[in-house]
Amino acid sequence: MKKHTILYFKHFGYDTSDTIYCEVCNAVAVDLHHIEAKGMGGNPNGDKDTITNIQALCRSCHEQYGDKKQYKDFLKAIHHRVLGIEKATISDDEQHEVTSDGKIIFKHKK
Repeated sequence: MKKHTILYFKHFGYDTSDTIYCEVCNAVAVDLHHIEAKGMGGNPNGDKDTITNIQALCRSCHEQYGDKKQYKDFLKAIHHRVLGIEKATISDDEQHEVTSDGKIIFKHKK
């Protein structure tokens, strides 16, 4: 298992038998995406595999949003909310609603 996969599983208390869900759409996640691309350093400190930089995504969301500069802040905001980081914000270009059970549903302006 890759380092970033172990880190993500350990942080959230998952094991290999768990189903992990996409942080964007709640479908079954099949990818652990580096929000800041590994080749770009990962974060300002140069770390690549940190929990704040690794996000579970389904294939569709990974293809639609991953490694696209215009969605980086959107992905960070969602991931920060999953991590419980309060300073996360969604840009004015992103519409969202909160369901009665506290889930956030995002709708993107095209």
